[in-house]
Amino acid sequence: MSVTRRQVLGGGGGLVAALSLSPQVAWADEVVEIRMRGRDDGSQVWFDPIGILVEPGQTVRWTNLNSGNSHTATAYSPTNFERPRRMPKAAKPWDSDYLLPNESFSVIFTEKGVYDYYCIPHEHAGMVGRIIVGAPEAHGWTELVGPNGDLPEAALKAFPKVEDIMTRGFVRRDQTMPTGPG
Repeated sequence: MSVTRRQVLGGGGGLVAALSLSPQVAWADEVVEIRMRGRDDGSQVWFDPIGILVEPGQTVRWTNLNSGNSHTATAYSPTNFERPRRMPKAAKPWDSDYLLPNESFSVIFTEKGVYDYYCIPHEHAGMVGRIIVGAPEAHGWTELVGPNGDLPEAALKAFPKVEDIMTRGFVRRDQTMPTGPG
């Protein structure tokens, strides 16, 4: 039996379609990009995506694409300005310091778990994000995000749900915001 070029291309299209149905998790050797964004008038600021799923050993890079603001990517950890720990205890906390427009900062994530982070000058505006490293191995992963401590209400409302990140592979800011009145 011989296979025609059309059959090969058709099979490849089916493979692409099948792969697009699974959660969008980056390959372990890919760098995952998180963009720091904001409106030109400074009225809103955010990370895009706000929630991601990565593999242990994968690199995440934050890039400030907001021409009117400086931003940070700072782990919730007592070592960073005595903030509550919202990351695995064995993981090393990070702080990018202030990134000017078009500057970047990267972290390699090796410890499995849930990591929450924020932008120092914009935490009160809900500029926070969540990274999940690895797959959940036991019940209660949603409880591992850590204490709320003195986090601003806008930050607490902005975090995407662990379940949504695990299902989709990533969550954009507009996917976490309530729709309709109320």
